[in-house]
Amino acid sequence: MQETMEATQAMIDHLAAVNRILEKNHYSKDRLIPILQEVQEVYKYLSKDMISYVATSIGVPPSRVYGVATFYAHFSLQPKGKYIVRLCDGTACHVKKSHSILAALYKKLKLSDEKRTTDDLLFTIETVSCLGACGLAPVMVVNEAVHGQMTPEKVDEILDPILAAEKVAVNQ
Repeated sequence: MQETMEATQAMIDHLAAVNRILEKNHYSKDRLIPILQEVQEVYKYLSKDMISYVATSIGVPPSRVYGVATFYAHFSLQPKGKYIVRLCDGTACHVKKSHSILAALYKKLKLSDEKRTTDDLLFTIETVSCLGACGLAPVMVVNEAVHGQMTPEKVDEILDPILAAEKVAVNQ
């Protein structure tokens, strides 16, 4: 019985943030996209359970919520890392060898085209068509920090301090 109560409390705690988001948006189906954006901001992705919960809470079929979540590229149905690394592969960046930076990122984080998020959910690598900073090509963004004129060597300079800070945080 104690185990069931603990599991129930964990579920309530897990849904507390989404409940606040739903309340703030008045459980309005007209606010589906902003609701999903906020939910993803908190949980880093939209799980099947979360899609179903939001749908039930605002009174629409889960298929509608799923349709919106899969239509817009902004939404993710897979867990993402704490640090989202976006590497531009637009024309200017591609010509300036962004692919070699991607290779350095994959090697550093032990990732690949098939596996883009680290097991510890610390990093996710995404390639994007354009970051709108062509004058700084090649460009990489880590969360909101823009890094221009990237090279494979700069990958270590940017990621090593993050990795060190995370290691310290885990040990405290």
